Order: sequence, then structure tokens, then C-alpha cells
Amino acid sequence: MSEYAKRTTIYTNIDSDDDTDAAAAQRHYRVVLCGSNAYDKKYYINPKFSGLPETVKEELRIICCLFTEEVGGVFTVNLTPGGEVVLESEADEDDLLYDDIGCGLLIRQVRDSKKELFDSLSIYFKVHFLHMDPSELLEEDALAPEESLRNEETADTGRRLENGDDYHKESTPEDVE
Repeated sequence: MSEYAKRTTIYTNIDSDDDTDAAAAQRHYRVVLCGSNAYDKKYYINPKFSGLPETVKEELRIICCLFTEEVGGVFTVNLTPGGEVVLESEADEDDLLYDDIGCGLLIRQVRDSKKELFDSLSIYFKVHFLHMDPSELLEEDALAPEESLRNEETADTGRRLENGDDYHKESTPEDVE
């Protein structure tokens, strides 16, 4: 297969503004969990993940195959060395049927709708491959929703104070900056 020219990568848990060496290394080195190829009409799951429940494997197969049927190209679900899930789509340079715009939208939709699955895969990888303590991971996971809720409340209050009136009003580009 020729070198891929078009690439859309969405990091499900990595902060894309983080430019540290560790974050950059995680973006370049990945373990492929599974993927599908629209050109060869094939699906692949890494045999190192044979311990995953059959229902999870089947759900991953459905996600990958439906993605490549819809958008084309090659779609992979990867894990970084830190255990973060990365969804990636690539296409041949001469593939005129590959949908660049639809690809980005569909990756975001899959990421949002399957967040719980990807969080579980991240924990599975950290426990079985990185030998991290599962109780610590579950404690971190339990604390995360409370903190994100607090951040949302703070952001809403800040918007109300900045605008001086109801924060539900239609925002302008100046409000966003």
C-alpha cells in the first residue's frame, strides 16, 4: 500500500495544547488495538488484546468497519504508551472518495458516543500492560466527573460576571475570545 497522505487524528484524552516532550512522544508511538481497511476490506485486532471480552471486540469491529464504509481509507484505534486512546484515519493520496470533512466529524461522534468504552479500554491497557494499580485508576476516574462539573459551573459563573447579564444570550466572536 502506498504512503498515506491524508491523516486525521483525534486524541480522546490527550490535551492537544500540551507541547511537552512526553506528549510529543506519545503522539508518535502507539500500540494498534484494532483497525479496518476500506481498500482491502479487512479488519484487524491485535492478538495481544485477546483477553478483552467478546462483546467489546465485537463493538470495536463494528465501529471500525462502519467507519471505513462511511468515510473510506484506513481507520485505527490506537493506545499511547500512557494508555490514552487515539482514533486515527488515513487515506491514500489518490483516493478521491475519501471524505476528509466527514472523517473528522465521524471521529468526534464516535469518540463522544463511545467515551465509556474508550475509557474502559484505557483502564484495561493500564492495568494489563502497564501494570498499574486498578484501585488507583478507578479512584482517579471517580474524581474526574466531579472536577469537570466544578469547572463547568465556574466557567458559567465567569461568563455571567463578564457579560453582566444572562449567560444564555447569543455569543459573538468577541465573547469567545
